[in-house]
Amino acid sequence: MKQYCFLLLFLCSSWLSLDAQVVAKPAKVNLKQILKDFHQRPDYVMVAAHRAAHNKYPENSLAAIRETIRIGADIVELDVRETKDSVLVIMHDRTITRTTGQPGEVSSYTYAELQKFPLLHNGQPTAERIPTFKEALLLAKGHIIVDIDFKADSREAAQKTYALLKETQTIQQVLFFIYDHQDAPFLQGLDKQLPIMPRAHNAAETDTILQMGKFPVVHADPSFYTDSLMLQIRKAGSRVWMNALGKFDAMEKATPDAGFTALLDQFKYTNVIQTDFPEELLRYLRKRGLHR
Repeated sequence: MKQYCFLLLFLCSSWLSLDAQVVAKPAKVNLKQILKDFHQRPDYVMVAAHRAAHNKYPENSLAAIRETIRIGADIVELDVRETKDSVLVIMHDRTITRTTGQPGEVSSYTYAELQKFPLLHNGQPTAERIPTFKEALLLAKGHIIVDIDFKADSREAAQKTYALLKETQTIQQVLFFIYDHQDAPFLQGLDKQLPIMPRAHNAAETDTILQMGKFPVVHADPSFYTDSLMLQIRKAGSRVWMNALGKFDAMEKATPDAGFTALLDQFKYTNVIQTDFPEELLRYLRKRGLHR
């Protein structure tokens, strides 16, 4: 009888332990760990979620940002635009047609007017609305690096963007992405500590950027990638950003691991990858020992 009870207790504890393993969620990684890896582990490939993790939720929505944080991505990429009444909001396109089904440009509506339109996901309306940049910053604060894809097109908007970073105390956890490296001095004039990510369009621009000082990341491109040039970027203390968007993400969608393997084989000194499949990329990198 005692042996039977012991066996029953053993089996029950085993089942409970197994069940705990199944339902247990991975521990959340905080911003401190992400920044430590970002600055001290160049061998780690950092994962950037394009327009936030939008496979389950509308792109650039608060729900997609929450999902990006939940899955443990390092960076959330968000597009910043300005409304008719000068509110900074998150929206990729110049118009709101694709994401809300409504006509017109972001800049032709006030923020209050935009709030009337639900964001679409797979063509269907959701409970999500176009978020303000401030809402996005407060949600990301302490959790994830924010890649600010700045599309507001004015220095006044850039100053307003910086003011919000200062107000929300999130300067340390952003990358201010600029398409023209010549905009860097203006931003550095606002704050020398502001992390800036310049886009390099060719080898000559890359050399110019490296001569301008140290940037945390240089956004490179397959069109001019060479191992020697990317090594120069990394030796300067910057990370090399490359996009999986388009070709490599399409390969990945068709055949798991194929797209990410092809990208890293072709661009081996890349150590930041932006993708539409951040959760899949995280799993892939961890299998290869390239992520925490």
